[in-house]
Amino acid sequence: MSKIKRLLVGAAFTLLAICCGTRAMAQHTLTLMGGSGASYARFYPTQETKWLWGAESYGLAWRYYSDSPRFVGAVGVDLEYMERGFMMGYAYTSEFINDKEIRHYQFYRRDVQTLMLPMVWQPHFYLLDNKLRLFVEAAFVLSFNISSQYSYENDRYPAGKYEWKVPRDNRFGYGLNGGAGFAVLLGQLELGFKARYNFGYSDLMKNRNKYYSNDTDGKENPFRYSPLRSPVDNLTFSLTIGWRFNKRGFNEWFVKRPERTKRLEGFNFSSATNQPGLGGGAPGAKPGAQPARR
Repeated sequence: MSKIKRLLVGAAFTLLAICCGTRAMAQHTLTLMGGSGASYARFYPTQETKWLWGAESYGLAWRYYSDSPRFVGAVGVDLEYMERGFMMGYAYTSEFINDKEIRHYQFYRRDVQTLMLPMVWQPHFYLLDNKLRLFVEAAFVLSFNISSQYSYENDRYPAGKYEWKVPRDNRFGYGLNGGAGFAVLLGQLELGFKARYNFGYSDLMKNRNKYYSNDTDGKENPFRYSPLRSPVDNLTFSLTIGWRFNKRGFNEWFVKRPERTKRLEGFNFSSATNQPGLGGGAPGAKPGAQPARR
């Protein structure tokens, strides 16, 4: 964990130096975030699984806010440490109640420590005289799995460190990320809250075409055969504290949008139909008179 903390602190100072060294410093923010949530795996073939709660996450985020009035929002990059994993029923006992089978599962737990790199687009709008900012987020995410541990429910087997194997495990991953939140602006300080859902597309374990059987594995791998699909999702709730790099505010606050001009003249249908050549009849013709037949 100490290496991860040093990495995050070093990245924070690097981003700070980049922001302070640019001419458009007013358009940058740097934000610290931390929170907790849940993780879940989507196995195929389907396994008995449940949400793993208490998955912590923390990191930092850099945002650049465009000063163009036509573009409302920000783009940026996050560097986030996230705990992921799953709980899977590896064995069960059955009982029959009213001729219906009820299964009682024993669960295997896997915890994975991951570095996440979301590349974020963040549309937003302001309320309360630019004191409250509401936003949504969409991101493409790259990830790297640092380490992992395993354990069994009821201590059936001793817990231990999960040993990574190149033929079996994927270190790198990717996915999509979406969320929403708000921030309260207090001078140059931003205090906020956001919720995110990280949808994994890559597999935690390589499919059985590359790693079919676990006959040579120990208790760290309860799968008899590697799953065809094993993406991992995360739901995270975070508190944020950010800093804007100037006192004046973002340029978009001071751009006056052009006022829309209202149409002053209305269309007079009666006068238009009485004009020659517009279906109103010949000049001097009496209302309702029929044209002469030849």
